[in-house]
Amino acid sequence: MKFNFACLLSFCFSFCFSQDLKIPVDTTIVSTSSVTIKGKQVNYQAETGFQPVWDDNGKMIASLYYTYYKRTNDSKANNRPIIYSFNGGPGSASVWMHIAYTGPKILKIDDEGYPVQPYGIKDNPNSILDVADIVFINPVNTGYSRKVADKDGKLPDDTLFFGINADIKYLASWMNTFTTRHNRWESPKYIIGESYGGTRVMGLSLELQNNQWMYLNGVILVSPADYKVLRVGGPLASSLNLPYYTAAAWYHNMLPPALQNKDLLDILPEAEDFAITALMPALAKGGFISDAEKNVIAKQMSYYSGLNENVILQQNLDVPNRFFWKELLRNKTGETIGRLDSRYIGIDKVDTGVSPDYSAELSSWLHSFTPAINYYIQNELGFKTDVKYNVFGNVGNWDRTNDNTRENLRQAMAQNPYLKVLTQSGYYDGATTYFSAKYSQWQIDPSGKMKDRFSFKGYRSGHMMYLRNEDLITSNEDLREFIAHSLPEGKSAKY
Repeated sequence: MKFNFACLLSFCFSFCFSQDLKIPVDTTIVSTSSVTIKGKQVNYQAETGFQPVWDDNGKMIASLYYTYYKRTNDSKANNRPIIYSFNGGPGSASVWMHIAYTGPKILKIDDEGYPVQPYGIKDNPNSILDVADIVFINPVNTGYSRKVADKDGKLPDDTLFFGINADIKYLASWMNTFTTRHNRWESPKYIIGESYGGTRVMGLSLELQNNQWMYLNGVILVSPADYKVLRVGGPLASSLNLPYYTAAAWYHNMLPPALQNKDLLDILPEAEDFAITALMPALAKGGFISDAEKNVIAKQMSYYSGLNENVILQQNLDVPNRFFWKELLRNKTGETIGRLDSRYIGIDKVDTGVSPDYSAELSSWLHSFTPAINYYIQNELGFKTDVKYNVFGNVGNWDRTNDNTRENLRQAMAQNPYLKVLTQSGYYDGATTYFSAKYSQWQIDPSGKMKDRFSFKGYRSGHMMYLRNEDLITSNEDLREFIAHSLPEGKSAKY
């Protein structure tokens, strides 16, 4: 059953009678449906549409497209937990977690996450909608979200949106408006961010608290990108990649028998210890490392990575991720492995080279996601427009300066004793590796006084671990457990 409301006249005018592509800046469409989750029927209302972004002077500068799922057969009503969900990029729409992880509908894919035709969607029996309402938010230039021109036709400056701190500021303000409009101030609140979304929600935790007076119960980091580590190079970043190499090599049967014959989770602690206690200090010595030590480290790296010892020496022990994706299977099958999920296989034009021609996993995922989200929004949510849905949008020269998001999260936790953090990572993610995520979690609170409020969960898949059915089940269960353990119980907390 579907029905429309709120500014439908302007919606129809904008899309039926105008030759210009415009967004209905403050319009929503509502539908009702149900899904069976864990054997029980969950009735819900799906609200999709636009809510404006205003500047400090109250002037509309953008409008964000969102989808809000609210369970309707729950007596807790507005006291139910609510989760604000972001993907990353920056410049990525909320499509990924929306129709593959926590939402009531998911892609039609096989149990390992590979695309099947014909494309489509199906009910998600693992959705967390049974325990929490969810808002999927698309930042500016992602999904249908766009900047809004002023009365003279001039668009606002990119610097208001396209940077770590600008992004955090306007999204926090938008969330305040949403929370007020939907009367959710009494609800326990959570924010979840995938990839760059991890940076985003770490920063939002303090911005919401200090400037929007919105205190959270939980922050969830899914395959988080921490730019204090990611793409900075050097001994720290390089050594943190090694355990991922072990995981990917194990998956492709490239490790020596002493490791290959063990379970993945039995060998990763070995690789992690080697990365920190041996590889990191060796890399720190650079060209002044002795030949003897260099050869010993190369031999150990070969043991834990599946790469040839001579190749490692040619890289001076510092093996880039891109080279690993190209090299691991070079002399076995001549195939490459995926970046975001190294279970995926690619075919390059030539076997030579230092990096793959393309990302095999992303090409595969776009097969499934793009048709599905466009179909779902139009045919099941009832939102129709000629504006292009940007799976990836142009966010200009993203400003990464003054990145204090890790410290922001620490301050938010220190000031809010109820705030807990969950990190979820796939072992085969070669972009934001699981061990880097662990390291980032360790660094948030150097004092160790809040470590009991952190938890980490790993999965036998990649960046979007939820695409693999076994991990979809487990990861949603982990979210349920995290929510249950961070809900208020009428107890006071010490500052």
